[in-house]
Order: sequence, then C-alpha cells, then structure tokens
Amino acid sequence: MQVLPYPHPALRYKSVDVKQIDGKLRSTIAQMFELMYEANGIGLAANQVGLPFRFFIVNLAGRAGEPDEELVFINPVIKRRKGTEQGEEGCLSLPGLYADVKRSESLVVEAFDLDGEGFEMDAEELPARVVQHELDHLDGVMFTDKLAEAACALVVSEDLAKFDAMFRQAQASGLIASDEMLLKDLHEMAQSGIPVDFIDRPHIEFPIPKIIKSTGKTD
Repeated sequence: MQVLPYPHPALRYKSVDVKQIDGKLRSTIAQMFELMYEANGIGLAANQVGLPFRFFIVNLAGRAGEPDEELVFINPVIKRRKGTEQGEEGCLSLPGLYADVKRSESLVVEAFDLDGEGFEMDAEELPARVVQHELDHLDGVMFTDKLAEAACALVVSEDLAKFDAMFRQAQASGLIASDEMLLKDLHEMAQSGIPVDFIDRPHIEFPIPKIIKSTGKTD
C-alpha cells in the first residue's frame, strides 16, 4: 500500500459506502495510519491509497504513539455547516504543493467508528478543515478544485501540469498501468470489497516533481 499521487484516477473516483467492518478493514486502516505518519500528514482518505470506499483517518497531532488522537470516519456525512474561513492546505497526493482554500469554519459530522458505532462530532477551525478536505477526497474532489484566489489557481494549474506530465510519462514507460486498467481495478473493488492481498501490493516509485511552496502538516 502507498499514497497515490495526482492524477491517479483513484483520486477522482466517487467512493462507495463501506458495507462491512472486518479484519481486512482494520488492518488496512492501521497501515494507513503508518503511511500518514511517514508522510508527515494529519489526514488520509481511502481513495488516496487506491481504495474506492467512504472512509478516512485523522490524527491532528500527526505522530504515532498517541492512539487517543487517532480518529476513523466511516461513511461520514456533514450534517451542518457554519461560517467561512480561509486557510492554507496541502495534500499527500500533491507533495510540496500548498494553497489557500475557503472552508466552513465549523461543522457537525456524523460517521461510524471501527467498532461500527455511530458518533457525531462538532468540529471547528483546523479539525473542521481536515474533515472537509478528507470528505471531499471521497467525492473525487481535491483541494486544488476550490482555491480561494484566481491568481493562485493559475499558478497551481501550472504545478498540476507537472504532476500530470510525470505521471503520464511513467504510464508510457510501463511503470504505471493505464487509466483504463486502474479504473477497472477500482470498479472491481467497489463491488467486491478490499482484496486480501491489498496491503502487500508492490510499492511503485512514482516520479514526483519538486514543488516547494510551504512547509507544514499535510491533509
């Protein structure tokens, strides 16, 4: 398992609801937390690792060893929103790229945890921003689709083109499967669930352009 870079088609795939919480899901989520910490992230959505299911993880502390800070949101739904604020965001699927995004300042989100228990959480400021960012991922929406300023969007579009060019070059060389094959795999998983061998799938060294705009934690 690994964090997939833009423009992998999984990042634009509208996820389907989780139907069952089992050992495969728990193992997958445990590995996702490890990946997130390795990448210095504070949130990670299922489709960022190539799974077309509606769940994401969050740890605002951004480090292992604090299980009480780890949150799992399965089949999340935002019930209420309030206010607007602008803040910088990044994404583990777009390493090095940061930009300002307008989000609801506070919200109420409902979801299920790993025990299958439903819960409701009031979130504001950074927690609210992370929830919105990750839930967008589940709908195939990235933070670069919601940039606050037109001028910033123009600059970011140039950076996105660099990510796209390197990804397509890797596909042309056979390092990465075609979009058609990747989408076929996503469709099959959406129908049948997480494959038994998913965590052990070979790691691919995706080429990533060097784009450094800021430092900090990444959703």
